[in-house]
Amino acid sequence: MKRLLIAAGGGGDAITAAMVHAALYGADSPALVLTYAWERLVVDPVPGPRSVRDFTGIDRVAPEVDLITPATTPRSPAGSLLPRLSGELGPRLGLLDPYDGVAGLARRIRAAARWCATDRVDLVDVGGDIVARGDEPTLRSPLGDALAVAACAEAGLATTVYIAGPGLDNEVPLPELLPRIGPADFALRADHSSVVDRVFDWHPSEASALLVAAARGIRGVCGTRDAPRPIPLDDAAGGVHRLSLERVLALNPLARRLAGTTTLAEAEAASRAVCGFSEIARERRRATGSLAGPDGHASGPDDQDVDSVWARFAAWEHDTLAEGIAYVTTRRILEELALTGDRAHALLDTLRAAPRTRSAAPLWRLAGT
Repeated sequence: MKRLLIAAGGGGDAITAAMVHAALYGADSPALVLTYAWERLVVDPVPGPRSVRDFTGIDRVAPEVDLITPATTPRSPAGSLLPRLSGELGPRLGLLDPYDGVAGLARRIRAAARWCATDRVDLVDVGGDIVARGDEPTLRSPLGDALAVAACAEAGLATTVYIAGPGLDNEVPLPELLPRIGPADFALRADHSSVVDRVFDWHPSEASALLVAAARGIRGVCGTRDAPRPIPLDDAAGGVHRLSLERVLALNPLARRLAGTTTLAEAEAASRAVCGFSEIARERRRATGSLAGPDGHASGPDDQDVDSVWARFAAWEHDTLAEGIAYVTTRRILEELALTGDRAHALLDTLRAAPRTRSAAPLWRLAGT
């Protein structure tokens, strides 16, 4: 028997699911993590999630059970980090294809449960937007989570929901989030993060990086790229909250509205009705207006030497410290300085060679903190 987990929102949620799996069952316990191929435009320039048709080399181990392996390749112009991630995480990765709506996702979940020889599902979310009402002004990406909740309900399997790192995605404000999810069931520890040790050398997930940092005992205020405000890393940041599927459904009106949908277009319409926006439409607009660099940020000049890049970083670091921020993610550094390619690698290599006080893996500690 394999444990069956679902990474609720795509992006870095599969990384969090691997850590929660290690905490619950042990890192060596066989498991399958179902996840969307729905990643930031810096990774995948095509808006929205990817379907099975967007990949070659998928391993179909059973009807509607499609595994991503290191040999899987996204079809151009699409991009995906899932093939590389599949080679570094303990659990195997299976693709959640949402283009047939909740009905299609439910079929895939039931098929995966049969292949795993289990009748239980663990649904894992990092941050807590899985219990969003839909009207939070900081909410950015509710659809994937709500689809997963509705699909688990339709699949009819016993489902437990785990919310790790409350507030780390900066989508539902903590004062609103914590009363909805109650006290933590357990806390992730540093040893649970060992299963993702090498991932953040190349993966841009920020919420999962913050969760790893919290599990490793890093404390202080962290700045991320897309968050409207800095995120405090405290003792609660590494907590994992356990909720029933029924409780999550009661809290999430979008998940209830999605029941019975058979296309992604219907799901988009439900998101507009409940939340007032479609995140896929936002991605379309962002992709249309994007520049040469990731997520619409133009790259810096190719002829910048290492000293010039370091001088720009030092000035940026001074300003960031003045905001009261002690730690930053790799993604924030590279995108705010508009660094890609060799310039990005040069800066990170310089930071790694600096005194160890700068390293707070997978974050960076700002000088003077």
